Amino acid sequence: MTTIKNIGLLLLVFQLFSCEKNINFKLDDTAPTLVVEGEIENGKPPRVVLTKSTSYYSQLTPELYTNSFVHDAAVYLSNGTLTHQLKEYTQTLLPGFNQYYYGIDSNFLNTAFLGELNTNYQLRIVTEGKEYLSQTKIPALSVQPDSFYFKPAPQNPDTNKRVMFIRAQDPRGLGNYLRYFTQKNSEPFYPGFNSVFTDEVIDGTQYTVQLQPGVNRNQAFQPDSNFFKKADTVTLKFCNIDKSTYTFWNTWEFSLQSIGNPFSQPNKVISNISNGALGSFCGYGATYRTLIVQ
Repeated sequence: MTTIKNIGLLLLVFQLFSCEKNINFKLDDTAPTLVVEGEIENGKPPRVVLTKSTSYYSQLTPELYTNSFVHDAAVYLSNGTLTHQLKEYTQTLLPGFNQYYYGIDSNFLNTAFLGELNTNYQLRIVTEGKEYLSQTKIPALSVQPDSFYFKPAPQNPDTNKRVMFIRAQDPRGLGNYLRYFTQKNSEPFYPGFNSVFTDEVIDGTQYTVQLQPGVNRNQAFQPDSNFFKKADTVTLKFCNIDKSTYTFWNTWEFSLQSIGNPFSQPNKVISNISNGALGSFCGYGATYRTLIVQ
């Protein structure tokens, strides 16, 4: 009887293996799509970067990077009272790497403006005979950290490593969306690995939460990037954002973290740009706090 059972089990295993089939996916080449990276922050001028999407299999080179930028587009930004046409500028990042962006045209300052709290903005882009629209809002500073501070990293033998906490009060009523960035010493501001959150769970409460250091997503992850260090000068950029900005970055970060995970659920990055464009136009109501890590 045992032998018969074993034979039956082997037959079942062979049958399962015989049902396997190799499935090869052939990804079709698609036409390049406009990618918008636009933002406006209280007290700062608007900035819009326009590029075209590239093939999944493309190898990043200085030429490909430079050629991906969209030039000579008509880019208009309105605050409901003034409408300003942005001008294209060139910025050298590294030898061989230039970045192009659209900003305030200094020749027409009579229609130019900086970002203001609690203000709506409309973006209009015309390029290659197509029109793309978007809108965002710089919210009021409904949520601000009451304090932020550092503690020794728990269960870590390196006594110089620190973790950061903020304490804040969420006003009663749902609909507060937040994003944060950190700056270490003279480095640029980087967003946290999970940089956006909402008040669905913490509505109307005072809360304390740990925030990880911002990360440069163009570099490989380093274990030390989870920590600040004693004597670092750290600036926290804490932003109130609108729902569309939250949705874009929430879906974008979820998609990024799902890369290479065969068990992750399908996900789509939700843009707030019309006419099938990718990317986002974001408004930031920002405050800044700086501390030296003790």
